[in-house]
Amino acid sequence: MKYILILFFLYSSLFALQTSDKVFECTKIFEQRKGELLVELERIDEQKQALNSLKIATENLLKKKKAKLEEQEESINVKLDEITKKEKTIKAMRDENKKLLEQLKNTKMSKISQTFSKMKATAAAGVLSDMPTANAVVILQSLKPKIVGKIFTQMDPTKAAKLTELLAK
Repeated sequence: MKYILILFFLYSSLFALQTSDKVFECTKIFEQRKGELLVELERIDEQKQALNSLKIATENLLKKKKAKLEEQEESINVKLDEITKKEKTIKAMRDENKKLLEQLKNTKMSKISQTFSKMKATAAAGVLSDMPTANAVVILQSLKPKIVGKIFTQMDPTKAAKLTELLAK
């Protein structure tokens, strides 16, 4: 029985050694894995910090670009307003110039009409016959029909017919 008891103690010690070896091995593996996880956690933390820095830098850059864009838009709007004002001024000047030009043409035509109405029909017919047809028609339109009739009687019949046809249009 002593023998059995000794054998039992030996066997249980052997079993306890194996179990403690296994526990020691597991603890060693857990410690090693814990170290790896801590390293991985540090790496993730560094990446998180880098990402936050990048985010802040990007936000700052976007703010600067937005401010610059707003400044440029404001500058463009100011220039657009200036251009619009100048365009209005130019249109007003152009309209005024058209009116003045029309007045000058009317005054000029009035003087030409007065001149031709004071001329003798023979002289007026000679001048109008030598003149380009379009100009002659304009002058004849400004004259009284009685004077035009006198001029046509003194003019070459072909030329008079052509001018009459153009006056009728």
